[in-house]
Amino acid sequence: MFRTRFWWSLLLSIPVVLTSHMISGWLGYDVPDALTWVPPALGTVVFLYGGWPFLSGVVGELRDRRPGMMTLVAMAITVAFGASLLATFGVVGMRLDFWWELVLLVVVMLLGHWLEMRALGQASGALEALAALLPDRAERVDADGRIEEVPVAGLVAGDTVLVRSGGRVPADGTVVQGRADVDESMITGESRAVTRAEGDRVVAGTVATDSAVRVRLDAVGDDTTLAGIQRLVGEAQRSRSRSQALADRAAALLFWFALAAAVVTAVVWGLLLAEPGQAVERTVTVLVIACPHALGLAIPLVIAISTTLSARHGILVKDRLALERTRSVDTVLFDKTGTLTKGAPAVTDTVATVGATTDRVLALAGAVEADSEHPLAKAIVRAAREAGPVPTATDFRSLTGRGVRAVVDGVPVHVGGPALLESLGLTEPDDLTEDTRFRRDQGATVLHVVAGGDVVGALALADEIRPESASAVRRLRAQGVRVAMVTGDARNVADAVAERLGLDEVFAQVLPDQKDAVVRDLQERGHRVAMVGDGVNDAPALARADVGIAIGAGTDVAIESAGVVLASDDPRGVVSVRDLSRAGYRKMIQNLVWAAGYNVAAVPLAAGVLAPVGIVLAPAVGAVLMSLSTIVVALNAQVLRGLDLRPRD
Repeated sequence: MFRTRFWWSLLLSIPVVLTSHMISGWLGYDVPDALTWVPPALGTVVFLYGGWPFLSGVVGELRDRRPGMMTLVAMAITVAFGASLLATFGVVGMRLDFWWELVLLVVVMLLGHWLEMRALGQASGALEALAALLPDRAERVDADGRIEEVPVAGLVAGDTVLVRSGGRVPADGTVVQGRADVDESMITGESRAVTRAEGDRVVAGTVATDSAVRVRLDAVGDDTTLAGIQRLVGEAQRSRSRSQALADRAAALLFWFALAAAVVTAVVWGLLLAEPGQAVERTVTVLVIACPHALGLAIPLVIAISTTLSARHGILVKDRLALERTRSVDTVLFDKTGTLTKGAPAVTDTVATVGATTDRVLALAGAVEADSEHPLAKAIVRAAREAGPVPTATDFRSLTGRGVRAVVDGVPVHVGGPALLESLGLTEPDDLTEDTRFRRDQGATVLHVVAGGDVVGALALADEIRPESASAVRRLRAQGVRVAMVTGDARNVADAVAERLGLDEVFAQVLPDQKDAVVRDLQERGHRVAMVGDGVNDAPALARADVGIAIGAGTDVAIESAGVVLASDDPRGVVSVRDLSRAGYRKMIQNLVWAAGYNVAAVPLAAGVLAPVGIVLAPAVGAVLMSLSTIVVALNAQVLRGLDLRPRD
């Protein structure tokens, strides 16, 4: 709307300017009498057509009892139009018309609004960008294995689809056939592709980069992760912040300030100085230059840019106030399981007796456990296959309460804990005792490997600490933030994790429903707390904290208890949230100070306080300066785009 009206108004303003007696006098040419109708005729068209967005905008502002930018602009162009009309019809005391200044004022205001709307539109493009991640069509596999191309909207939960190499996943689901490296950067912000094989989940919008997979869908349409992210981005961009409320109050105060200044200007120039022409011109200039244009753009543009930037890096802002509060947080409380750790057992160490090797111990254990469904068994098999070839086992048996047994290369092999050794009449070799005792003291589960009736080694399994956790803790502490951990694990397990990560405080053996009490305790000590958890068991603590951050929630974006949701499971994202909060708040304050300060300084100049020394501003010049102020604010907000939110060490 603003673009179209701008170009038409600009076209119509050219003959108005060229046929103005003031302009022709400056440039030394004569305007034929036959063209004297051009300024009032075309000026009226520009006023009604080009000025209509401002004139109509007054209705909404007055109806809401919040006069602001539109009201000031409408008053300015109406005063200029009325004065010009009176001068054209020869009303006594009105010798100057402002047709050329009126049309240029409208043109400049339309240009400013067009640029503002375009800037906001570009910044708010996150929703369109997210929507574009979904393909229009998908290849559905029917019960007979035939492949048919169907619209994505026609897919239902339970369908199986083929995602070819380079293709996007059309909906959330589980891989049922194939293995591929999947680019999830558009969801999690993580640039590295991750391997997805049978049994792994994939989400809509991600890309299979190297090979094809078949996916059974379990969430389509509005139930997908991508749709949830779109809802969160939209809510965040519509949500209001404290800074926005401050800007609104400043804009309202500025309106009354500008109105009072305009009245004083009109009285001084019109009545005291008896210069009605200058009175109109000064009044119009005051109304124009005081338009809270920059104030109106200062906060929304920062919000739009920061929300888009965060969404591209896997930071989903549900509550703008939560994001703003993050900058002042002085304590971050992490849940341990699934947040600082992976939440699943992993082989953390392998030890061998004299005459055996750790590789052989791990391979034997992997072979025996290959047919077991126990979580510890899966961790052992995974570690063994990553380390090297795993032999084939036969005659697998599960020994209830003791462990498992199988035959590997003709040798009976057992894997189990202390009860296994006791049942076999064996004792732990002295060269293993010190190592296994140390691992148990740290909370690890120790399993022995027995081959041919002899103990050949042992495996330590524990909830593995994420490799990124130490970096997250280190960077937070470097910013002066205390880092604490809460867990239901035993004290020795919690202390072992805390020692490795360098945490400031640990709360151990805490039940899920008691975690919010830990948050309350920290708050009562005077701390501003950010709670970081998985968003399910930690919901009460997330809700009680000053800022609740749900981590690793890429497939559950509808978590109601958190103000910020991290799509990836990388705890370094907490540092990125704080960086974004501080940078965004800084830009908001800078913009507010500039916008309000500019208006306070410029209004007296527009009123003509320096007229005695020959410095005056024409209304059109005032409009240009006002637009330049808006451009400064917009450019300052654009600097946010350069903020690097990628997780780093």
